[in-house]
Amino acid sequence: MYKKFMKIKNYLFVLLISILPFSAAANENFFEEARKLFDNKDYENSKFLFQRNIVFNPKDAKSYLYLAKIFQVEENNSELEKNLDTALLLEPDNEIAMYMLIDIELKKSNFTKVKELNKKFKLICSSLCPKISLINERLKNFQEKNDS
Repeated sequence: MYKKFMKIKNYLFVLLISILPFSAAANENFFEEARKLFDNKDYENSKFLFQRNIVFNPKDAKSYLYLAKIFQVEENNSELEKNLDTALLLEPDNEIAMYMLIDIELKKSNFTKVKELNKKFKLICSSLCPKISLINERLKNFQEKNDS
C-alpha cells in the first residue's frame, strides 16, 4: 500500500512540475492579450483580462494603469482614481498615471493637489514633459476664472 501511495505521490509531483511552467507562461500572456483587446477598444474583455493578470501579478502597475484608462472611458471616476493611485503606489515614477491624476485634480479644481503633483511630475517626466506647460496653462486659466 505504501509503494502505491508513493507512486501516486511521485506521479502527482511530476504532473505538477510539468504544469507549472505552462501556467506561469499563461499568466504572463494575460497582459499582452488584454492590451491587444484594449487597443481594439474591446474594453469589457480587456478589463477582465487585466483584472485576471492582477490576480497572478498583483504588483503589475501597467495593468492598473490600463484599468484606469478603461474606467476613464466608462466614466467611472472612483475606480479610475483607485487604479491610478495603485499604479503610482507600485510605480511612483509612472508619468502617464501621474498626468492622468493631475488631469482629474484639475477637473476637480483641486489646485493645491495639482501643484503638488506637478512638482513630482516635473521630476519624473521623460516623454510627457511638454505636458507641463499645458498643466501650467490650465492652472493659470482656472485661477484667472476664480479671480474674476
